[in-house]
Amino acid sequence: MPLQIGLLTFPGVQQLDLTAPYEVFSMIPEARVHLVAAGLTPVTSATGLVLTPTVRMADCPRLDVLCIPGGVGVNALMQDETVLAFVRRQAATARFVTSVCTGALVLGAAGLLAGKRATTHWAALDLLAAFGAVPVAERVVRDGALITGGGVTAGIDFALTLAAELTDPAEAEAIQLGLEYAPAPPFGSGTPDGASPPVLAAARTRLQASRTERERIVRTITGAQIGPWGTPG
Repeated sequence: MPLQIGLLTFPGVQQLDLTAPYEVFSMIPEARVHLVAAGLTPVTSATGLVLTPTVRMADCPRLDVLCIPGGVGVNALMQDETVLAFVRRQAATARFVTSVCTGALVLGAAGLLAGKRATTHWAALDLLAAFGAVPVAERVVRDGALITGGGVTAGIDFALTLAAELTDPAEAEAIQLGLEYAPAPPFGSGTPDGASPPVLAAARTRLQASRTERERIVRTITGAQIGPWGTPG
């Protein structure tokens, strides 16, 4: 029986949050990978790439793996009870419940992070505590059947980690080799700790509007007090 893997697809999704794990999952033998959305109308990602869903939430099969990618669109998803009900329903029977980047906030809004270790993009990591999670600043964090990936490119690390669980390490290594995934970035600014103060300040400025809106949404959902950006939750 094929593995059923579903990636939630929505307007404003960060395309690499979705397409990076999709690339890995599609290489798993006998896996069926679904792009799950409210409807089958193409959606536009945060960066303008148009994605075509393959199955409606109402028609989605029981998933072995539920994956929630991130992006600016998660702000709406955290407040969409139809989406949250779908996530809860699939999570109740899935073998693995997962997220990439700020997709973890949707899991939190669905009530699935309480007492769990989890990660997300560095600009939202402290917000996880409002949902009862234990924020962990790592590329991939596993807590039982919950596996969360850090920001954007961590989706590859996350997907390879999960591929090893679904098949075996040798198969996951073969997928990694096929993708020639051997990161050697030209700069060391891929994390806040590695970035220079001016670069970090510029990144915060770019993300500030989305961050402010997320703080408002998280306060509304949880009633939690959100501290200054970057402080422990």
